[in-house]
Amino acid sequence: MMPALKNTSLKLLLSIFLLPAFFSCDKKKDSSRSPHKNPNEITFISVSDIGGDQGDYKIIKVTKDSIHAEMGITARQTHKEWDSVISAHTWEYLISSINVKDLDEIQSSPSKQSVDGIDETFQIRTPKKAHIYVNSYADTIHYKQLKQFKEQLTLIIPKEYR
Repeated sequence: MMPALKNTSLKLLLSIFLLPAFFSCDKKKDSSRSPHKNPNEITFISVSDIGGDQGDYKIIKVTKDSIHAEMGITARQTHKEWDSVISAHTWEYLISSINVKDLDEIQSSPSKQSVDGIDETFQIRTPKKAHIYVNSYADTIHYKQLKQFKEQLTLIIPKEYR
């Protein structure tokens, strides 16, 4: 009975010392990643069209190294997905039309989903801020950069996801 008690005590003592060391290493790794980012660098863009009486949706998410597209109709329970790796050159091409300094100027418009309409939603993330726009195409002055992004995106994604 005594050896079992020693093993349990030893395991408990060992885990008390190793557990904090494990978590402290994890925190150092996370904090070392964030200072290297430019706070105004675009890290993620998504554009979605969601709504309609059938529950239609098209969602495209773009990061520095990949594109993910999905689409479907909720009422019919259909769903398709497509993924692709992209190069740094393609990423730069896609975001070239977007001026981060102007993102705070883009205006959203009211949702159309309540009348079976479809809402276009953009989300643009930087390490500093997430910008979300709904039906911003009504903002004819500032929407041009988002429209250009969509046009560039259509050259890359399959036809059915456009």
